[in-house]
Amino acid sequence: MRSFPYPHSGPPDLRSPTRFLVWLASKQKATLAAGALLGAVWMVAQALMPFFLGRAVDRGILAGNGRALAVEVLILLGLMVVQAAADTFGHRIAVSNWLQASFRSVQLVGHHVTRTGEALPNTLSTGEVVSTAASDTFRLGEIFDVSARLAGAFAAWLVVSVLIFDTSPELGLLVLAGVPACCALLLFVVRPLQARQREQRADSGKMTAVGADTVAGLRVLRGIGGEHIFVRRYRARSAATRDSGIRVARSLADLEASQVFIAGAFSVVFTWVGAGLVLERTISPGELVALYGFSVFLVTPIRTAADAVSRTIRAQVGARKIIAVLRVEPSVSDAPARVRPPAPGAALLDTASGLALEPGRITALVSADSGGAAAVAARLGRFDDAAAGADGVRWGGVGLGAVALAETRRRIVVSEAAPQLFTGSLRSQLDPQQRHDDATILDALRAASALDILDGVEDGLDTAVTERGRGFSGGQRQRIVLARALLTRAEILILIEPTSAVDAHTESRIAGGLRGERARPGLTTLVVTASPLLLGIVDSVALLEDGRVSAAGTHRDLMAGNPTYRNVVIRSE
Repeated sequence: MRSFPYPHSGPPDLRSPTRFLVWLASKQKATLAAGALLGAVWMVAQALMPFFLGRAVDRGILAGNGRALAVEVLILLGLMVVQAAADTFGHRIAVSNWLQASFRSVQLVGHHVTRTGEALPNTLSTGEVVSTAASDTFRLGEIFDVSARLAGAFAAWLVVSVLIFDTSPELGLLVLAGVPACCALLLFVVRPLQARQREQRADSGKMTAVGADTVAGLRVLRGIGGEHIFVRRYRARSAATRDSGIRVARSLADLEASQVFIAGAFSVVFTWVGAGLVLERTISPGELVALYGFSVFLVTPIRTAADAVSRTIRAQVGARKIIAVLRVEPSVSDAPARVRPPAPGAALLDTASGLALEPGRITALVSADSGGAAAVAARLGRFDDAAAGADGVRWGGVGLGAVALAETRRRIVVSEAAPQLFTGSLRSQLDPQQRHDDATILDALRAASALDILDGVEDGLDTAVTERGRGFSGGQRQRIVLARALLTRAEILILIEPTSAVDAHTESRIAGGLRGERARPGLTTLVVTASPLLLGIVDSVALLEDGRVSAAGTHRDLMAGNPTYRNVVIRSE
């Protein structure tokens, strides 16, 4: 199986953030190795320049040897060219490593979100999921960006230690032990930074969640005058996030200051010791120039190590949030099918409620408890295997859970009560897989009494739909979603309150259009509703009480002979 932008690479290692990062690294070993090689070439070329500069002083300038000076200058020019080339190509590969890890993580999160169903929003807030996909995945990739420079810094540190040791064993040992010691000192600043970044990340997620909830319910909030309550909540969360961000900034400032102080102190000590060796005539002036250049260069490995530690902290925090999303188990298993799919026209039975959907008929489910009716629809649509049980729903005599999930999704379609629209053209909303021509799409819009929506837009089916369809009213969104459901031509179609946001005249037209579209051989339809206009066009009605079907018949018969049914329908009018 292939997926965009990377092929499916098996399940990630979710045992810890470190193991997850190692798993990601294993998927891009070639570019990581290339980045490390180019980083080493770049840093080593930079580290060798003081060495050859010192030789130019001793062998060329002080010795008065123009030929030797020219050779050393040519070597320096060559090192500059190598350094520039390695830096250019190394940066490209480092960015590639960053983006590979980030996009692979985005892909993992995105695919997992589409497979978890209701389990994910029941476990994590929308804001947490959005911030994880939009922010944490890209921060995580930074550690793969810095890996090339870190590998180069390590290689350069070893090379410089050898060169200095050849000049002065005392200074060589100082570099060999001093640079790691300076990096270790930074850990005292890093620990509080890690805790504060984790706190700031949590506050940011909460703020995003409040913002997402506010935007989603803005129309309702304005209608009841309650937007100021959510504004106060968002202001409080925003202030908390700001304060935690300031604490992170203080820790980052401490880290930057510590880098400058520690690296500067090391450079001073190193230069002081080297100057003493010159005064003792242990080393030559050219070697002193080289040692001073090495002291300046050795600041780079220390700062690179500190930068790598800082990015590792952010990557660990990001990986922990990604793992929290990926550990949510899907509500529906996508295991291979255990049985052959039922033949077309097979009946669908919910054993928990006793509701049976007969092929070729339109059935209505009426209940005073909307939650109970929605639970029945969720079981029939296979949205939660645990709720349905092993054989809680039978399709053509076999358990629905044993049928391949792709087969179930293709043949059983559930259109929920809350309309969901996405950014794109209106045509793409109605026909995402581009199966139908415009005439067929217009027929579906006519059946859903939605042709008037085209009259109010300039570009017809090419009209751009804003996020969540906010440019349409609630009733318009509901009719667009109904037309989309009708266009699936699903063998079994389950509609949950498809007309709750429209007026009576529109609902009457929808009822007639629904009957015309679905009253065909081989098509089975369930409508969860208590609307008399819809109940009047169905073939049979089932009354749900306490999770069980207590009565069944035509709308007319139940209105005449069942007081409970009559009360539910009357209250809905």
